Amino acid sequence: MAYVITQRCCNDASCVSECPVDCIRPTPDQPEFATTEMLYIDPDTCIDCGACVDACPVEAIFSEDDLTASLARYRDINAAYFQRHPLESNFEPITAPTRPPKTLGTLRVAIVGAGPAACYAADELLRRADVEIEMFDRLPTPYGLVRAGVAPDHAGTKTVAELFETAFRRDTLQYHLNVEIGTHLTHTELRNHHHAVLYAVGASSDRRMNIDGEDLPGSHSATEFVAWYNGHPDYADRTFDLSNERAVIVGNGNVALDIARVLTVDPDTLAKTDIADHALAALRESGIREVVVLGRRGPLQAAYTTPEFLALTHLHGVDIIIDDTDLTLDHTSQALLDDPDIEPSLKLKYTLAQEYAAGPRNPNNKRIVFRYLASPTRIHGEQRVQSLEFVHNELIDDNGHLTAQPTGHTETLDTGLVLRSIGYKGTPVPDLPFDDARGVVPNHHGRVTDTDGTPIPGVYVSGWIKRGPRGVIGSNRVDSEETVEQLLADFTAGALPTPAADREALTALVRSRRPEVVDRAGWRTIDRLEREAGAAAGRPRVKLTTRQQLLDAVIDSAAATT
Repeated sequence: MAYVITQRCCNDASCVSECPVDCIRPTPDQPEFATTEMLYIDPDTCIDCGACVDACPVEAIFSEDDLTASLARYRDINAAYFQRHPLESNFEPITAPTRPPKTLGTLRVAIVGAGPAACYAADELLRRADVEIEMFDRLPTPYGLVRAGVAPDHAGTKTVAELFETAFRRDTLQYHLNVEIGTHLTHTELRNHHHAVLYAVGASSDRRMNIDGEDLPGSHSATEFVAWYNGHPDYADRTFDLSNERAVIVGNGNVALDIARVLTVDPDTLAKTDIADHALAALRESGIREVVVLGRRGPLQAAYTTPEFLALTHLHGVDIIIDDTDLTLDHTSQALLDDPDIEPSLKLKYTLAQEYAAGPRNPNNKRIVFRYLASPTRIHGEQRVQSLEFVHNELIDDNGHLTAQPTGHTETLDTGLVLRSIGYKGTPVPDLPFDDARGVVPNHHGRVTDTDGTPIPGVYVSGWIKRGPRGVIGSNRVDSEETVEQLLADFTAGALPTPAADREALTALVRSRRPEVVDRAGWRTIDRLEREAGAAAGRPRVKLTTRQQLLDAVIDSAAATT
């Protein structure tokens, strides 16, 4: 019997170092780790010890004897990876991570952001140094996209927050939530109170289609819609017209698949999750019967990961529709598919598309329709969205790189809702240099650099604002380890400026500027109240979705204890 890694794998690689027989691949030091969709366990080497199960932060690893019907295929997926990548031991010496000597005293670090990248960085610092961490976020709640981005029906993925809750129980880390750097405190003030400032603020904006009609009512970014149904306080008051029978999503990454599921699954299923109550009420009244997912390239180049595509197989009451003609491959793609050394996950991605194309249809079911080689050209409507026009593409081999080129053949879909899901984009950070073209803060392995490439002492980045919006939640672990290594090396070398003021002075400054700051006790109150409300309703939690609700919960709790 062996253990098997399944769909909800977050790629944080905690399991790799725990495996006593080194049978999990790819490892963070291998080139393919940067692009892998998930990790895999070699069934011929696994000794069934269960160490990886205990290490996994999202409960993605199962004994092969315990796989449910929806996960059974992962037994073969794991095995297929090692047919392509035979297991070989890696005997290269691993450089010992920097651990500052205690004689240097306590390292003080401000972390701006409280999402996965920030939390992984804080966890790494706490494990490797005598450190005091002040974590800031403009929202009254921590965990960023774990709370406000992960789809509500992916509860297992959200369990990574439990790892952080356990790691952050000590007072060595303090929360300063509902505090915005650049508004309530400046970058200079943070530097005056800390040896180092680490920004992990993500990529909060989104890319535009730049077509006529994009700003009509009924055309929205996926960012808005996801934040709305997840209860983000900045989006709780948004409204979306769900009265039309068809919605169109432009882009076919994992976020697009999340939205397609939320729009088509039975609301009674969503009622068992932590979806925001206002979104659940709207979805119960929704008239949407069909969601069309447009991708500009072919089925082999689709942006969604194979595990997320496979998960659609098990949606109840929803047909996955793909036209056979959309599966016709160009010469280069066909040659790739015929290559005996093709990556198993890529071949499976195409096989799944074929299975969906040949699948049964139920006229009473809702539909998710995948259209490949299609790019939007215009949104039509008088006062609001009425239809979307798109052009059919063909793939052109440009020196080994396939690019989508319009053919001139257009088509129009009637719809009242268009959601663009074509990528996130970072926004400038106050008082830091910024690369507008890439949407990141310029850096070298996490050290922030000036426009000429010179490192700025004591300033660091991690996560999407460092590397751009790619990778999944667990990808931030290795990314944060790299940044923390630079930070600790600089501290050990005496290269960081000495703070001019201490923790008590910072706390006083924060409270003078932002009396509504939410500290650790405040967050615990919010968390407890949401979980209690969830338990009463048979749900993981019932979210408080406006700033006022969140702050009132903290104030009322504080008043009750005085």
